[in-house]
Amino acid sequence: MKVIFLQDVPNVAQAGQVKEVADGYARNYLIPRKLAALAQPQAVSQIETRTKKMEVRLTSEMQELAILIEGTEVNLKAKAGAKDKLYGSITSADIAAELQNVTGLEIDKRKIEMEEPIRQLGSYEIALKLGKDIAPKIKVTVTEEEAEEKPPKKEKKVAKEKAAKEKKAPKTAKKAAKKEKKAPEKEEKVAKEKKKTTKKVAKEPKAEKKPTKKAAKTTKAAEKKTPKKEAKAKKEEKTE
Repeated sequence: MKVIFLQDVPNVAQAGQVKEVADGYARNYLIPRKLAALAQPQAVSQIETRTKKMEVRLTSEMQELAILIEGTEVNLKAKAGAKDKLYGSITSADIAAELQNVTGLEIDKRKIEMEEPIRQLGSYEIALKLGKDIAPKIKVTVTEEEAEEKPPKKEKKVAKEKAAKEKKAPKTAKKAAKKEKKAPEKEEKVAKEKKKTTKKVAKEPKAEKKPTKKAAKTTKAAEKKTPKKEAKAKKEEKTE
């Protein structure tokens, strides 16, 4: 069955092409999905006219894009070893991504013509096939990625200690807050005990104890004997 393709079908045909395909493939896949239509004279004429207009517009757009891209420099960095050989490789996808970063234009990686990925440091001139006779060139420079400097052991130790302190800080603050929270309770408890002690001391009697009966008799007897002793003493003085 002869059909005219309405859209690009990879590895089969491009939009606008008229091609003979298997009947089942056309009826069950291409036509239901509106990828192609029967190649009737009227349909072919309409598609060809529309395709030409699209091609003209697309060519104009690609020419404008080529002007913007022509001569653009793309710088990429990669790790390299002996004889400037890269540990990995720079692919068309890497170039397309960096080109978009530089220009802000989205470029299909399949448009970048590379026989093989870049595997060595240096500068390369690479063409982009945007359309028929439209192939702007860009400059791709691959330089060595600088290795990260390791911090001295002392600085590393200080950083480690600082990190450990920062980690402990929340726990210390939490502990201090807990202690601060308990302080009023402790003070209140001490005040209560002090108040209780003061009341107990106030209740104890301060007056001297009353003398016992025995002590009172002894004192009374001593008072009675005292005049007699004094009289006897006077009598002895006169006799002398």
